[in-house]
Amino acid sequence: MKRTKVVDALQSTDFGKDINVKGWVRSHRSSKAVDFIALNDGSTIKNIQIVVDPATMDADALKSITTGACISVVGTLVESQGKGQASEIQSKEIEIYGLCPNDYPMQKKGQSFEYMRKYAHLRLRTNTFGAVFRIRHNMAIAIHKYFHEHGFYYFNTPLITASDAEGAGEMFQVTTLDLNRTGKDGEVAYDRDFFGKKTNLTVSGQLEGELGATALGAIYTFGPTFRAENSNTPRHLAEFWMIEPEVAFLDQEGLMDLEEDFIKYCVRWALDNCKDDLEFLNKMIDKTLLQTLESVVKEDFVRLPYTEGIKILEEAVKNGHKFEFPITGWGMDLSSEHERYLVEEHFKRPVIMTDYPSEIKAFYMKKNPDGKTMQGTDVLFPRIGEIIGGSVREESYDKLIGEIESRGMEKESYSWYLDTRKYGSCPHAGFGLGFERLILFVTGMQNIRDVIPFPRTPKNAEF
Repeated sequence: MKRTKVVDALQSTDFGKDINVKGWVRSHRSSKAVDFIALNDGSTIKNIQIVVDPATMDADALKSITTGACISVVGTLVESQGKGQASEIQSKEIEIYGLCPNDYPMQKKGQSFEYMRKYAHLRLRTNTFGAVFRIRHNMAIAIHKYFHEHGFYYFNTPLITASDAEGAGEMFQVTTLDLNRTGKDGEVAYDRDFFGKKTNLTVSGQLEGELGATALGAIYTFGPTFRAENSNTPRHLAEFWMIEPEVAFLDQEGLMDLEEDFIKYCVRWALDNCKDDLEFLNKMIDKTLLQTLESVVKEDFVRLPYTEGIKILEEAVKNGHKFEFPITGWGMDLSSEHERYLVEEHFKRPVIMTDYPSEIKAFYMKKNPDGKTMQGTDVLFPRIGEIIGGSVREESYDKLIGEIESRGMEKESYSWYLDTRKYGSCPHAGFGLGFERLILFVTGMQNIRDVIPFPRTPKNAEF
């Protein structure tokens, strides 16, 4: 008999018909007259109830079906007598695929997320992580759908690169050389390395993405990026996914419109397509989740120049608000608590912050006529802080060279990038969205390590 997924069985009204479901046991309650097995196969947050007459099955075999066991059930789909589900299955035959001893780490009792991170390979089977990763899938679909519908092309940029897009230098090196052996005078013999030069894992696909935008008009990247920052925070990963659109002939106003429209589309997609999972997370993780998601879709984002933002924060301090990191005035880089104050307490809606001091931003961003600020467009969100970092890119060859030189960067490493300004330069703009930060926001989860299946963080590369 062909298997029916649990999500389809729960929606079926074909009562009286025999069906076959397969999955993992969430719970098993026994009594003399009847046993109830809650079965889940990952297709939905909801379990299907299997009703077993103990007389129809060997007592020891039935007793061996514990939480975590994998079984196949053939039985009759019937209308449910209990509350909370429309249908259940009267079991006729159970085949046990895999038993689960009682040292199974994901028992029904509530465990902390920290405990579950030790068992990242098994935590996927719990309700919470099932919900998170179904939503993660849906967000990926929404992203591809949005860009496809708006005339963007999906563009694949390299994971192994010889350049540092951000100029930050915190990169993972890629090499086939024996790390215990160096060349003469202690220098590394890169000419003998696989690529013949020093290479790293990418921190961003943006620079290569700009090449795509100057040929195809509008592109987006969606892939893994790597940062060797020693940041043990709930908002940082060493390996994470980034979405980076780049668009030719786009100005600052158009870029802000794109950022707002795109992120609203993704949140609306979650509300329309992940109802059961979001309701579960709203109940178990964050009681204000649905309300927050609805408000983001409805509200216009505030567009706030950095200078105005600093004034608001200085005023807050005067009025007695205490920040962990002090407000030192114009020119400071905002921390997430400052960003969240503006979003959650002052404006009570998302903010697009513009026109940052150029010293605290990357070399490729276009300066305003004042020479001090650049055309940045960072989106700040409740609970997260910065969720998108964007800007108009500097299209002038001479200005870009000047910026690279003033920052002490190696011009030779960027020769191919500078060619986009040398041959047929055009105005263009783009942004980067950390995928996991979007998932954090949409799920209401508190730690970024809980929205990627296998987190990579300092001293942790398990599984």
